[in-house]
Amino acid sequence: MGSMSIWHWVIVAVIVMLLFGRGKVSDLMGDVAKGIKAFKKGMAEDETPPPAQPVTPPQQPVRTIPHTAETSPGTAVPASHLPGGESKTI
Repeated sequence: MGSMSIWHWVIVAVIVMLLFGRGKVSDLMGDVAKGIKAFKKGMAEDETPPPAQPVTPPQQPVRTIPHTAETSPGTAVPASHLPGGESKTI
């Protein structure tokens, strides 16, 4: 009595066919198959890695000194641009 024999399963199948009809059961099984296929397709898409994007190095901020004129080496910097008011040669 613990396990069901083949005759028990046949009787259950006949009752299900009588309750739902042959067309309803086949439609239900078709929907289950479509769901399984969609699930497998979704799992396959998740396993593919996303396309690699080029890695750009972070840009260093440009340091600007306020109120300075561009000078080349050997030119004098005006006194108003230096602390202490002295002019120096760079």
